[in-house]
Amino acid sequence: MSNALSNRINSLPVSQTLAMAAKARELKAEGRDIISLSLGEPDFNTPDFIKDAAIEAINQNYNAYTPVDGYVELKEAICEKFKRDNNLTYAPNQVVVSTGAKQSIANVAQVLLNPGDEVLLPAPYWVSYSAIATLCEAKFTEIPSSIENDFKITPEQLEAAISPKTKMIFFNSPNNPSGTIYSEEEYRALAKVLEKHPDIYILSDEIYEHINYGTKPFSFAAIESMYDRTITVNGLAKAFAMTGWRIGYIGAPEWIAKACTKMQGQITSGTNCIAQRAAITAVKASPEKVQYMVDEFKNRRDLVLQLLGEIDGFKLNVPEGAFYIFPDISDFFGKTIRGKEIKDANDFSMLLLEEANVATVTGEAFGAPNCVRLSYAASELQLREAIKRIKEVLS
Repeated sequence: MSNALSNRINSLPVSQTLAMAAKARELKAEGRDIISLSLGEPDFNTPDFIKDAAIEAINQNYNAYTPVDGYVELKEAICEKFKRDNNLTYAPNQVVVSTGAKQSIANVAQVLLNPGDEVLLPAPYWVSYSAIATLCEAKFTEIPSSIENDFKITPEQLEAAISPKTKMIFFNSPNNPSGTIYSEEEYRALAKVLEKHPDIYILSDEIYEHINYGTKPFSFAAIESMYDRTITVNGLAKAFAMTGWRIGYIGAPEWIAKACTKMQGQITSGTNCIAQRAAITAVKASPEKVQYMVDEFKNRRDLVLQLLGEIDGFKLNVPEGAFYIFPDISDFFGKTIRGKEIKDANDFSMLLLEEANVATVTGEAFGAPNCVRLSYAASELQLREAIKRIKEVLS
């Protein structure tokens, strides 16, 4: 009866990051010693001060349905955070809290995109961007970049990619999968192009903002000419090690926020009450409270760059944020390793899984077919062992 499924679901690809994670779990269940570097999930526990706030909320009997767009106390705290960290002024009626930043992004796309509209995706991009556009029956156009230019697009590329059907562009800095951070100067240069196209909306995904190594990210909505058509997306999963708590949020023009609330009201309604109460404490906290995680991620980044740099064929740049390494591995294409022909990044990623017992994600999923993504949100012991195995297979 699979032919009874909708065209919508049949056209939707499976998330490659989740698929690789599932494959790794399957092999582990079979007894294989798999090291997974596929998921972008911090290996830290949620900080105690946030857990304490959740426990207090339970003891205070928070158990009822929540407002669709979030508790007002949380939205006020998010407004304070936007001002403190991003120099952005939003009012509570411009904020919508959702079940993770992924739902926030999906809400925005659903309320702005019509069938046939075009979304521009600077590549590499997070795997779900293209799928979310597809769900909206929109088209997506990739704007390519490479490791040589630190995975950044130029204003000239942006101008050339814009068409009469372009409705949105998705920016993500610090970037998943590359770790690239756009500077204020670089974002302002891109904004100059967009100023000439007033009907294009910008989604700025800033989920990794606190995970940076000396280069402070700049919010696109802080450009005055862009504020009224930029939707700023953020959440608590990455910086606060709260992936399973599922808290994301947007700051947006009020009419977009109202539309997202309307959309969410018919799909999930309000986000989990306990997670929201804990989120108030997290959002109000200084980023310094989680600096210990960032410092550890930087140590791991440096370690992985050093170890991968010892393997011939890996072309590396130095990511300034997030917790991924995104090497160009095209030197291996056309070679046969352990009896397996490596035609592309998919083959390379499967080689590492099957022969080295290390799970990575093919760059093809991110619009960068010459690369693979390795997450260093794993212990130093696991990282050393994983790269040792990779080196043995490739040598």
